[in-house]
Amino acid sequence: MSRGADTRARILLAAERLMREAGLARTTTKEIARAAACSEPALYRHFTSKEDLVVAVLQERLPAFGPLISQYTTDPGGRSLHDCLVEIAVEATLFYEGSFAINVSLFSDPALLRRHREAMSALGTGPHLPLRDLAGLLRAEQARGRMSSGADPDSAAAALLGACFQRAFLHHFHGAAVADADTHREQAREFAIGVVATLVTGIAETHRNS
Repeated sequence: MSRGADTRARILLAAERLMREAGLARTTTKEIARAAACSEPALYRHFTSKEDLVVAVLQERLPAFGPLISQYTTDPGGRSLHDCLVEIAVEATLFYEGSFAINVSLFSDPALLRRHREAMSALGTGPHLPLRDLAGLLRAEQARGRMSSGADPDSAAAALLGACFQRAFLHHFHGAAVADADTHREQAREFAIGVVATLVTGIAETHRNS
C-alpha cells in the first residue's frame, strides 16, 4: 500500500470510529485528522469535504447493497427472485445497522440536516437511491415474468427496505449485544429469509373453491 493510500485508509478508519461514537453532527474533520495521525490539510487532499468523507465511509467501510441491486437487475445469475431479495435484505440490514449511529445525530439540528441533504444532492447520492434502484430491480423482474404484473414495485421495495431499517432502529434502541461478525450476519440472514418469504408469498389466506 502506498503512503497516500495508507493515509486515506487511516482517515476512513478514524472517521468511521468517531462518527459511530459521537455521531456525524459532532465529529469534525480536525478530530478525524488528529485520530488518523495526519494534518487536516492532508485529510482534504483525499476528501473534498466532510460530506465527501461520509460518502466514502458509507461506501467503503460498511456493507454495500447498492452494487448488489445493480448486479441482480442486470443479471440475477440463475438466482430466484426470493434468493436475490434475501441477499439484498441481508446487506441492507447490516448497512442500516452500521450507519444508524453515524446519521441519527443529523436530525437533532434542522439546519445541519438541510446542509447535509444539499451536499449529498450535489454529490449525486442519498438514502433515496437504494429504494429507487430496488424498485427498478423489481420492475426488471416483472419484465422477466418472475414477479406478478399486478404487484407494485415501489411499495414492495419500500416494504423490504423499511423492514430492514426498522430492525436496525430496534437493534440500536434496545442496545442489542454485538455478536461476532459471522453470527451477526447469520442473524441478519434469518431475519431476511422470513421477511422476504412473507413479501413474496403474501399474508392473505388463499381461498379455494371446494
